[in-house]
This record gives sequence, C-alpha cells and structure tokens, in this order.
Amino acid sequence: MTGDTSAPVGGPAPSDRIDSTRPHSARVWDFWLGGKDNYEVDRELGRQIQQANPHVVAMVRTDRTFMRRSVAFLAAEHGIDQFLDIGTGLPTDPNVHQVAQSVHPHARVVYVDNDPVVLAHARALLDSNPAGATAYLDADLREPGRILAQAAETLDLKRPVAISLMSLMHFVNDFGDARAIITRLLDAVPSGSWLAFTHATAELGGPEVAEAFRMWNENAVQKARPRDRDEVAKLIDGLELVEPGIVSPPFWRPDPADGEQPREVPLWAGVARKP
Repeated sequence: MTGDTSAPVGGPAPSDRIDSTRPHSARVWDFWLGGKDNYEVDRELGRQIQQANPHVVAMVRTDRTFMRRSVAFLAAEHGIDQFLDIGTGLPTDPNVHQVAQSVHPHARVVYVDNDPVVLAHARALLDSNPAGATAYLDADLREPGRILAQAAETLDLKRPVAISLMSLMHFVNDFGDARAIITRLLDAVPSGSWLAFTHATAELGGPEVAEAFRMWNENAVQKARPRDRDEVAKLIDGLELVEPGIVSPPFWRPDPADGEQPREVPLWAGVARKP
C-alpha cells in the first residue's frame, strides 16, 4: 500500500465504535500533547492526572521524541528499512514513516492500533513517500498472529524488521501475557531485527506517580500496570540491549535538537536487537 492508494484494513466504521462518554487513552494523550482530537471527558481526566502528577506532560512528549530518535537510530546506523509500529496512537508529526523515509525513501511501515479514534485519523498515517509504503491495521495487540499475517502483506518478514511498542505493554496487566506477546512477535522476524519500547513505571517520579496511575485505572477504559526496571528487563530477556540500556527516555542517546534538558520521567525505554 502506498500514498493515497493505502487504506485501513478491517473492523467496523470508526464512528460506530467511538465512545465519548468515557476517557480513552489515545484521546487523553492527545490532550496532553496539545492536540484537539479529544472530548471534555478526556480533558477532565487529563487535567486531574496532570494536577496529581506534574511529570505527565513531559512523559508523553519525551515518549514521542524517543520514538523518533530510535527510528532514526535504527534506520541510519543499522540500515533498517522495515518498521512495525504497534499501538500507534493518534498521528503526530513526524510519524514513524516520515522519520524512516527521510533516511530510506523506500522504507516500509505498518501501523497497528485498535482504537477507533486512531482508525478515524488513519489516513494521516498513510502519506508515504512514493518509493516506500505504509499500511494501517485495525488490530489488537493480543492477536499477534493476526497482526503478523496482515503485516506480511506490506513487510518482508524474512528480512530484519524493527518492532515499536511505545507506551503499550503496560496495558497488558498479566506479565506472562505481556512476555508471550513480545516473544511471539520476535519469533516471527529474523536475527538482526529490533525492538524499541517504552513502558510506564511508578519506580520514578515519586509517590504522585502511583496516585496518577490509581486515578487512571479508576476512570479509563484501558487499565495500566506500571512495572519496575527489573520487570521490564525480564519482558525482553534474550534480546541484546544497545547502550545505554533501559533508561528514562530523555537519557536514551539525547539529541540537543529535541530541545530537551534530560530529566527523568516515569517511563523506561530501550532498543534491543534479536541475536
């Protein structure tokens, strides 16, 4: 799928699935990022959590800048030209394909999300360089087999692929399930493939972070399970982490062009290679 000929795949029309009566993670994140694709119920929860946890806006913004740095790192320094971005969220500029295709115009990117709000804006994710390709799959993380089967229509899974899981795995509450999903995804791609990730934690940021997670889980549709650094390391056991390992995102190969003064936010981040 390329350019204007690309289309979302599967699922009912997004307008049939959007619930404006309860906060939705993609819309709350959009509010924190300064976007307009949210409802008052999302803004109200966003304001409450922001009051309890002043780190949250910095957290979501550094999550996005880490995504861009990790994609640029993998494309420029390791020649990766295929990306599978699961848990895409609402479009931001630049997106994964824009970063990857700025290095490799022929790069191919598959976006995956099951949020109807994201599906409604999926066309913004499909503005591919004509030499490359993008696709959007309306699919659930808990169906890795389905994701991989549909992604194979755009990506060559016999060649290295970078899998991106940004602020996603903390929505899988059971550790065994989270580990099994990551294992299934990595088993389907060859040696030399990569995993880039961020994961929420209450280990950083002080007691207000735990309170913010409590508020989130009382109100939001998707419940979050923050994990400490050791738990996150166990989720990716068997992969080869690149320096500086698992760190708070602003400390992962910071780029002065991001305009950030590195300071901890309640996220862990890392990039790891499949041996």
